[in-house]
Amino acid sequence: MRALDIAGTGMQAQQTNVETISNNIANMTTTGYKRSRAEFQDLIYQNLRRVGTTSSDSGTIVPAGAQVGLGVKTAAVYRINEQGSLEQTSNSLDFAIQGRGYFQVTLPSGETAYTRDGTLSLAQDGTIVTADGYALNPTINIPNNAQSVSVDQSGQVSVTIAGQTQAQIVGQIQIATFANENGLDAMGQNLFLQTQASGDPIIGTPNTTGFGSVMQGYVENSNVNVVTEVTDLITAQRAYEMNSKVITASDDMMQTLTNLSR
Repeated sequence: MRALDIAGTGMQAQQTNVETISNNIANMTTTGYKRSRAEFQDLIYQNLRRVGTTSSDSGTIVPAGAQVGLGVKTAAVYRINEQGSLEQTSNSLDFAIQGRGYFQVTLPSGETAYTRDGTLSLAQDGTIVTADGYALNPTINIPNNAQSVSVDQSGQVSVTIAGQTQAQIVGQIQIATFANENGLDAMGQNLFLQTQASGDPIIGTPNTTGFGSVMQGYVENSNVNVVTEVTDLITAQRAYEMNSKVITASDDMMQTLTNLSR
């Protein structure tokens, strides 16, 4: 009976849906996290009577036909890249991007990763690094005798040196955008890698055309909406239960046929 297999694909799809929602809820306080949404497609159809075929010698055409779908499959899990709210921390090395763009980070392998998480700090040599010690790219070093660090919306990094009245520019933050942000490969640690689907990074200066601005003393919160996620979770749970009831009903029907044959 096809209904068993069809309902089985429905349960698998809703399991993926629940897993996606649960990951969103788990990351509701993760800095820079972008919520995900599972998308599904129907599977191939079995033609019991093909539409458009002739139904008589006079050439009459079957107007609708009879097709039975064979279930559902997961098509993709999309990231919703809308801006998260900005939370003020007053930490001079906390940065948030307001608008499009990703900070660039150099991994130990030499690869460049991309992140919206701007909770940065200083390494022992004064290099600005992530929480995992990965250096910001381009590399920016803060002198040991710097009394304060200032970053404007265009990403220019200045420091005030003891005994000097004028601020000294020590670096420039550059950010990257992509033609297809959903094509980035999530590797964990709030980091993404470039793929063929994302296209090559477009590097530019913050607060210019096509690039967001850098906000010092802020971090970007997750864009997860708890109310929406809980509502979606209930919907997914109900859909899972309905598919399980289809399996139960199909099993009862098969049992009835078995009893008739005895």
